[in-house]
This record gives sequence, structure tokens and C-alpha cells, in this order.
Amino acid sequence: MASNELLMDDIETNNVITKEMKSYRRRARKEVYAKYMFLLAALVSIFAVGVICVFLLANGIPAMKKIGLFNFLLGEKWKPNNIPASYGIFPFILGSIYITAGAVIMGVPIGILTAVFMARFCPKRIYRVMKSAIDLLAGIPSIVYGFFGVMIIVPFVSNVFGGNGNSILTASILLGIMILPTIVSVSEAAIRAVPDSYYEGALALGASHERSVFFTILPVAKSGIMAGVILGIGRAIGETMAVIMVAGNNTRMPKGILKGVRTMTANIVMEMGYAADLHREALIATAVVLFVFILIINLCFSFIKRRSNI
Repeated sequence: MASNELLMDDIETNNVITKEMKSYRRRARKEVYAKYMFLLAALVSIFAVGVICVFLLANGIPAMKKIGLFNFLLGEKWKPNNIPASYGIFPFILGSIYITAGAVIMGVPIGILTAVFMARFCPKRIYRVMKSAIDLLAGIPSIVYGFFGVMIIVPFVSNVFGGNGNSILTASILLGIMILPTIVSVSEAAIRAVPDSYYEGALALGASHERSVFFTILPVAKSGIMAGVILGIGRAIGETMAVIMVAGNNTRMPKGILKGVRTMTANIVMEMGYAADLHREALIATAVVLFVFILIINLCFSFIKRRSNI
């Protein structure tokens, strides 16, 4: 009897081991499948970026050669219908820089402080309302922001500062509002990712709640906060519809924050529908310049992040 019981125990043990081995092999196969799926997704993303780069360069570089690189980048006149035609995008470059800089000046401080409040100071009841409002801001279409700018911000700027209201200042205010959801969401996530031990250690050393947050947690979360700022800048410099509706769309050189201006994205959208030949190629070359701007911004962020980790 004892030998039979031992035999049955061995059989049960072997069955359990066999089931565990099968389960382990299934998990291993699933992990391998998941690994290759993620690799495939990454390759598709890289391929898409590569195709976009090839398309832009193949269609934009010849136009720059025909127009002349310096005439194209530093030219102050955009008159594609004149004889001879002029394809200078320097006013559009300055317009994009001015509006993006204004949006950053207005949106970044508000966004970071809002993220700090939501992560470390906000009561739970208020947090639910604010989080829903931030998510709603992120989902509002650009055209709706544009209508808001036309109906509210343009008259406000005109009444308070003068002019017709369609200006760099108006577009900067509107874009500052539009980049808030990106900056707030990413910065809040970065702040919440900081281990509580940093905060508790600061309190143990005698720091107040406010000093612990601003002088201990924020420096640790600066990489994530910078990522939010970079994403916000990318959103601002690439925005089109809302800017078209409030910026004035003047093709001349910017003459002040209360004057109208046209950005690179707005110029592409407004003229691509009827452009042909060299005019169309010049618009694609403008997209190349815009792409280079985004690339420079990302490289600067990578450099800053690398320096902060040294």
C-alpha cells in the first residue's frame, strides 16, 4: 500500500510539473510573439518617418536649388503670382518663431504651476473637476479654438491694446491655451512619478511642504517636465487652423506684436490648394524647413536631457 501511495504521489507530482512546464512554455511563446509585435510596430513607425523625410526632401530640395537657398530662407517677399515670382519665407519663419515664443511664455509657466497644484496641492474633489477640464481641453478641435479666438480673444485684444485684434499677441494667447493640456498632463505624470522618499526626506530635514515640492520634487522631475514643454512647443509651431483665424495672415515682415503675421503652416494650407509647378514645390520646401525646426527642437531636448543626467 505504501508503495502504491508513493507511486501515486510521484505521478501527481509529475503531472503538476508537466502542467507548469506547459504553462511556462506558453508564456514564453507569448512573450516572444509580443516582442516581435512591438518590434514590428517600431519598424513601421520608423518606416513612416523615413517615407515622410524622403518625400519632403525629394520634392523640397529641388525647389530650394531653383530659387536659391538664401533667397528662399532669407527673402522678405512672397509673391508667387508676380513676374518674376518671389519665394522668400523669412517673414513666415519669423511669424512662426514669434507666435511660438509668445505661446511658450504664456503657456509654460501656467501649465507647470497647474501640474504642481494638481499633483501635490489639489483636494480630491477639485482634482476630479480639473482633470476632466484638462482632458476636455485636449480633445477640443482646433477649429473650435479658432472660433473662440475670433469671438472672444480678438475683440479683447482690440479693445485693450488697439488695432484690429488679428495679431501676433492674439495668436500667442490662443496657442498658449491650446498647449496647456499637453504640458499639464505630461508634467503632472512626471511629478507623480517621483518617489515619495524624496518628499519625505525633505520634510524630515525641516523643509516646509511648499519648499519640499519646489526644491526637491521639481528638480527630480525636470526631464519629464521638459518633455511636456517640448511637446507643447511642437504643438504650437505645427498648429494651423486656429492660427489662420486669428493671426491676420499678412505676408509682410512682422512689425510688432499687435500686427498681423502669417506662419509657415498657415502659408502651406492657404496656398497648397491652387499651387502648381515651382509654387507647389516652394510650399513643400517650406514644409522641409518646418520639419527641420521640429528636428532641432527635439535634438535640443535630447541634449538638455543628456546634460541633466550627467
